Amino acid sequence: MKLSDFVVDFLATNNIRHVFEVCGGTITHLLDSLYKRKDIRAISMHHEQAAAYAAEGYARCGSSVGVAMATSGPGATNLITGIASCFFDSIPCLFITGQVNTYEFKFASPIRQRGFQETDIVSMVRPVVKDAVLVREPIKIRYYLEKSLYLCTSGRPGPVLLDIPMNVQRADIDLKAMPSFEGEIKSRSKTRFSHVLLGRIARLIASSSRPVILVGGGVRLSGAQNELLKLVNVTGIPVVTTLMGIDAFPHDAKEYAGMIGTYGNRYANLTTANADMLLVLGARLDTRQTGVMPETFSRGAKIVRVDIDSNELECNKVKANISVNGDIREFLSVLNGCVRDMNRPNFLLWKKRVAFYKKNYPCCNIERRLKIHPNYFFSKLSEYIPSNAIICVDVGQHQMWAAQSLNIKNRQRFLTQGGMGSMGSSLAMAIGAAFCHPRQDIFVITGDGGFQLNIQELQTIRHYKLPIKIIMLNNHCYGMVRQFQEQYFHSRFQSSVIGYSCPDFHRVIKAYQIPTVRISRHAQLGSILRTLSKSKDSLFIEVDVDADTKVLPKLSMNRPIEDQDPLLSRKELKSNMFIDIL
Repeated sequence: MKLSDFVVDFLATNNIRHVFEVCGGTITHLLDSLYKRKDIRAISMHHEQAAAYAAEGYARCGSSVGVAMATSGPGATNLITGIASCFFDSIPCLFITGQVNTYEFKFASPIRQRGFQETDIVSMVRPVVKDAVLVREPIKIRYYLEKSLYLCTSGRPGPVLLDIPMNVQRADIDLKAMPSFEGEIKSRSKTRFSHVLLGRIARLIASSSRPVILVGGGVRLSGAQNELLKLVNVTGIPVVTTLMGIDAFPHDAKEYAGMIGTYGNRYANLTTANADMLLVLGARLDTRQTGVMPETFSRGAKIVRVDIDSNELECNKVKANISVNGDIREFLSVLNGCVRDMNRPNFLLWKKRVAFYKKNYPCCNIERRLKIHPNYFFSKLSEYIPSNAIICVDVGQHQMWAAQSLNIKNRQRFLTQGGMGSMGSSLAMAIGAAFCHPRQDIFVITGDGGFQLNIQELQTIRHYKLPIKIIMLNNHCYGMVRQFQEQYFHSRFQSSVIGYSCPDFHRVIKAYQIPTVRISRHAQLGSILRTLSKSKDSLFIEVDVDADTKVLPKLSMNRPIEDQDPLLSRKELKSNMFIDIL
């Protein structure tokens, strides 16, 4: 059997139905093996970076591993940003790159290159993958493929790269002689949590007055949403989220208390700052969540951290009273059993205070002025997005406005990048999501800057007739950098405004035969959003935003998370705190 045929058969057998790729000489054998297959389909993108993002989006919203494929040299290096995003955000993706024939590879030779487009991609990506292998022996391909899928999905998920030379791809292999990795697979038995420790955590919850649950991206990754709902339904504990955990808990639940962090909701930061017990589920507690002074974060609380990655628990950014290493869904399942056996705690006064925070410090600006405020826009948009929609959000100011003000329902998904935070990712992620869930409504939220980085993928949308709705907030600048420059560089807007420009998007997008609409004032909102919700085809909506519109509230350097800009008076802040203000 030809090795490239075996690779495609293996992917199809493991429930992978789509491979996102850009063609190139060193993957022609693999592409030929995909030709006219009925059980697995090659999706041709227009840039390898976009192919990586599409695989990322496919994996983020499905139960299968995402797969992207590229040729050697520039094709392989163009994948790296997407690979790194999968690594930082724990997304299970397999990246397959073509390579020159092994007899053309320089290996340890001191020359720079032997074969055309020869590039040592394995060495380049090692810091941002769980594993990377140059496949030199055809007989080992089954072993490497099995190991790759196991590593992608076991423990803390992440990406793996296989670099397959052309002569290896075209080799004939003896199926019976191939070694398997299955014998080395460790049993995925449930984590054995100490009932003494879990009982201690349950008693800590019961004895607290102001408990809070902080939901990170690990809740979604472990599939723990239902167990989380059970815990909250029993205890009534307020829930805050990180950016990556924002769709792991329904926003219309009365216990939802917003997103924390530098650009978090003020009411969420006040809730977290005043907790006397904080249960952290699958969150890294990086500086965008805690502020640059982690010792001030939730400083009056006893902190319990749960994470599948022991390295995160050992990183002393925020000192935890109890650290639990294990799968979050399994942890919550056991904890729910402990909590059910105890008297139901009553946090009525605390929940009233959290409701007070939400009422008095909303992000949504309902001011009826000529220009549309982004927070108000996203609040209104929530009313028109279908209940099963997948919302793919790019990186920039619009990302934070959407996170602050979209009302995410129980079945909706909010896909965005966290650790890598690369602009231009949302359009391609939406393509991956559309192939993963062809019957669901797919939305893109982007900005004028990020949209231009992978605008070529409009042709992919057009070619495959994908009914993706694109909403672009246009402030004619790199708004997040502009806001930073205004605060710290005396409004010297080099390269964020000076040197930046964008085209007439409507003229450009019409070339892709996608209908376009522009919203510039409040009076247009209702009718256009109704059109958006009813459309069965792709649609592009441009929303005009003033260039000087800022993401607020925002946490400045060297302040605790409860003290965001615009600053409250010291009297008002003190009245909102159960602990001393700094």
